Order: sequence, then structure tokens, then C-alpha cells
Amino acid sequence: MNPTEPWIPYENLNLLNKSFEEEFKQKFDSFLAKGWYVLGEEVTNFETNFAKFCGAKYCLGVANGLDALILGLKAFDFPEGSEVLVPSNTYIATILAIINAGHKPILIEPNMDDYTIDPDLLIKAITPKTKAIMVVHLYGLIAQMDKIVSIAKQYNLEIIEDCAQAHGAQLNGVKVGTFGKIGAFSFYPTKNLGALGDAGAITTSDEALYLKLKALRNYGSEKKYFNKYVGLNSRLDELQAAFLNIKLNHLDDFTNHKIRLAQYYNDHLTNKVIKPKFYDNGQHVYHIYNIRTNYRDELKHFLFENGIHTEIHYPVSPNQQKGYSLYFKDIECPISEEIHNTTLSLPISFANSLNDVKQVTEMINQFFLNAL
Repeated sequence: MNPTEPWIPYENLNLLNKSFEEEFKQKFDSFLAKGWYVLGEEVTNFETNFAKFCGAKYCLGVANGLDALILGLKAFDFPEGSEVLVPSNTYIATILAIINAGHKPILIEPNMDDYTIDPDLLIKAITPKTKAIMVVHLYGLIAQMDKIVSIAKQYNLEIIEDCAQAHGAQLNGVKVGTFGKIGAFSFYPTKNLGALGDAGAITTSDEALYLKLKALRNYGSEKKYFNKYVGLNSRLDELQAAFLNIKLNHLDDFTNHKIRLAQYYNDHLTNKVIKPKFYDNGQHVYHIYNIRTNYRDELKHFLFENGIHTEIHYPVSPNQQKGYSLYFKDIECPISEEIHNTTLSLPISFANSLNDVKQVTEMINQFFLNAL
């Protein structure tokens, strides 16, 4: 089989968005006819709809998920160089946001049971310079927010949630993006709720923060040409907001489909790989279905040779990234490093069928039956 023509790609955005094509075209025609291209009706509608979906009072559309994190941090006016506790096994954008906001990332190892930040390690890392916990709901699984919220209250720390991979994930009926004062979302095309380009949003129920963030995303301006803050140009594109409004109506369907695929993987994959825990209560929305094995590279190659594309989220632990050596010199994160060396992400897109997942499962089971 030609590996350049996979019969099961990791993601197929063309197929995923195909069912919305006519709605997208109609919306584009409407957008073009209105002649209002920046911070118009579509952005306002999406902000209202997404705030309601999350259970927050307010939502602000921004250019991308990284900006959502940066602006969220800037809104608090922490002293320059403040310490922000952050998972050691997150995507680099989470850490980049802390640095770009003028603060110091303090890496906290994850709980190996669920790969999210370990609450038991947070307390040990708190110093007088610690101002916030930046939580990441990784792969689609909500972090242990009951414990984290308790710690934050005890030590008077703010919580910023990186919800880029967990749209709609919840704990005891409370959705991500509402546990702290700031929730930051990415709508990169491959996310559970994906735009057709870059896009992001911030959720909050704090009116003062909302008003400040509204200015910060628009050059720091509350009134045109009058700049109250040193802000950014980070506004959700009107056309992307229009597309997101269409897809938001189907987000629960996307999530439920992914949960069904994850359940099949969990029930039928060999126990020679470490599988994520299965949740059918909304605690995990399976943006990514990751397995772990010491034979990760061999398995990935075997699957590719058999027409199945996989991904690695992520191949290099942040503390080992060359560009960040200044910040993490001599910092070792053995748990994060083990995850990064052994993790493999399997196809679980809304564009994947149950039959796709069955074939992936069969090939993985075959690999461990015959190759080892």
C-alpha cells in the first residue's frame, strides 16, 4: 500500500466540514453583502452563544488560542516576573503565553493516571511570587478542578484555564472555562469545535475583567482612537465567527461521536498498550485519544505502512525544547518526558467512522500479536 494515500487519515478536515458546505456558502454570501468585516453581528452572536454553551456570563472572541491565554494573563496586572504554575506536559503555547505576558512558568509534573497537572505537587511549588495556576484540560479530559480550586482559594491564586482541547468537558455539571476567572479556548480547525482558520475566545463571569479584556483585544481601546491600556490587535474574524456559529449547533453531536469511538477503542484494544480511562459522563470529550507504549515509534511506522496515519501529542517535553533552554536550564521532568516518549494519538475525528476505528484496533492488536 502507498503510505502517501492513507485509507484512514488521522484527520480529514475536508470530509469533516463537507456537511456544512452549503451553510458556509450561504453565510459567506450574507457576510459579503453586509460589508461589515470586523467585530460585527456574527462575532457578537457567537460570543453570546458560546458563553451560554459554557455557562459563563461573557465571552470575547479573539484571534487565536495563544492570544486568549496571553490576554487572560495580562488582564490580571500581576507584577512583572510573577510565577505561574503550569503543567510540564502541555503544548508549548501554554508556556509561551506565560513568557509573552512577562511572567515565569513553573513546571508542575502531571498525574500519570490521567496526564493532567498533579494537585498534590502544586502546593509544594507555591512561593510568595506565585500568582496563578494555568490549568490545561489535556486531550479533552478536565483536570482535577475540585482539588485545584480548593488550593487556589487557600493560597489566593488566580486560575486561568487552557481549554483548547476540551470544549464542553465538564465536572459535576460545571463546564471548563468557568472554574477560574478566565477560560481560554482555541478553535484551530482540528479542535472539537474548529473554525476554518485560526480563532479563539475567552470566557469569564467577572464584569470588570470582561470590560478590560474587551479593550485589550482591540489595541487597549475602549473608545476609538483612545487607548486606555497597552493591548493587542486580537479580534475574532467575523467570517470565522459565522462558521463557528454554524458548527456550535452540532458540537454535542461531535462530542458524542468521539465518545462512542473512544469506547470502542477502550473495549477492544489490546491491554499491551496503556489506554486512557473511559468516561461517558462528559468529563472527557476525547479531542485526542492517546495510548502509550514503549514500542511507540515501531507501532507508528507499522500503522503508517498499513495506511493508517497517527500523530504524537507531543514528541518533545517543553523542558527539553531548544528554544526554551534559558527558562528550563537543568530542569528535569521525568514523568512528562516518559509521556512524550511513549504517547501515540489514534484517529478519532468526527470524520472517522466506527469501521475506521475497528480497523485501527485490529491492526494495533495484530502488531502486538505478531511483531512482539
